[in-house]
Amino acid sequence: MQGTVDGFSYGLVTPLVAYLMACLGGALGLRCTTRSMLVSNSWRPGWLALGAAAIGSGIWTMHFIAMMGFTVEQSPIHYDRAMTFASLGVAIVMVGIGIFIVGYKGATGAPLMTGGAITGLGIASMHYLGMAGMRLNGNLEYNTLTVAASVVIAVVAATTALWAAGQVRGFLWSVGASLVMGLAVSGMHYTGMAALRVHLHGTAAPTAGDSPASLLAPLMIGPLAFLLLAAVVVMFDPLMVMGKPVWTPVENKPGVPARELVTHSPARRPSFRARRPSGHRDRTPQNR
Repeated sequence: MQGTVDGFSYGLVTPLVAYLMACLGGALGLRCTTRSMLVSNSWRPGWLALGAAAIGSGIWTMHFIAMMGFTVEQSPIHYDRAMTFASLGVAIVMVGIGIFIVGYKGATGAPLMTGGAITGLGIASMHYLGMAGMRLNGNLEYNTLTVAASVVIAVVAATTALWAAGQVRGFLWSVGASLVMGLAVSGMHYTGMAALRVHLHGTAAPTAGDSPASLLAPLMIGPLAFLLLAAVVVMFDPLMVMGKPVWTPVENKPGVPARELVTHSPARRPSFRARRPSGHRDRTPQNR
């Protein structure tokens, strides 16, 4: 028996809030990725790790906010906590691998394509692992072509977002990149949900039970708190909220540490006249 599925039981509220959460996580994470390209090697892993956690938390939070609006008329829905939190870990780890590649190797060529592909696959893996943690009186079935399309959307949009983040051209580029990242996550999610069919066991009548919102809201307290803390870190870093960065990375050269900080200060002419102590006489012979 096919279940009657409704992915928008709260109307446009859940899709819009979910998209905003994906954009918030993307904005924080991609800005941290950009920031990592402007610091010395000793600080770079910290910024990249914070970026991975922010993007992963944003992806995960977006998914389950969207799932608050998902219902199956003939069966109550529950969620396996272990599988649900495992999907959060997968998102952070895979996104982290992708942005570490871009952060260290640059947002061009093979590193960009590799990092974008891994990040996109991380988004897709999080989605389908999170769906595997859903428990109801039936089986979930997917259309293969639609699933493939959802993965392609995630990979292409994630690659585009990482490219924009790697341009190091100021805050507006990061905003644009975060909107693209939010599009990647939301587009992948709803395309994946369009591929879903629920095959119920038997002909169970509609049953009352806990709503998806009441089940999922307690699980999201931790990731939401983390996103708020990450936002505070970003807000108190002047370089993160300024327009065009004051610092730019140095190109890799033999004997020079990669991407050390340099400042754009006006060039000064060297002074060839040294200061002498007061009372000192110039003993240079004068022309007679």
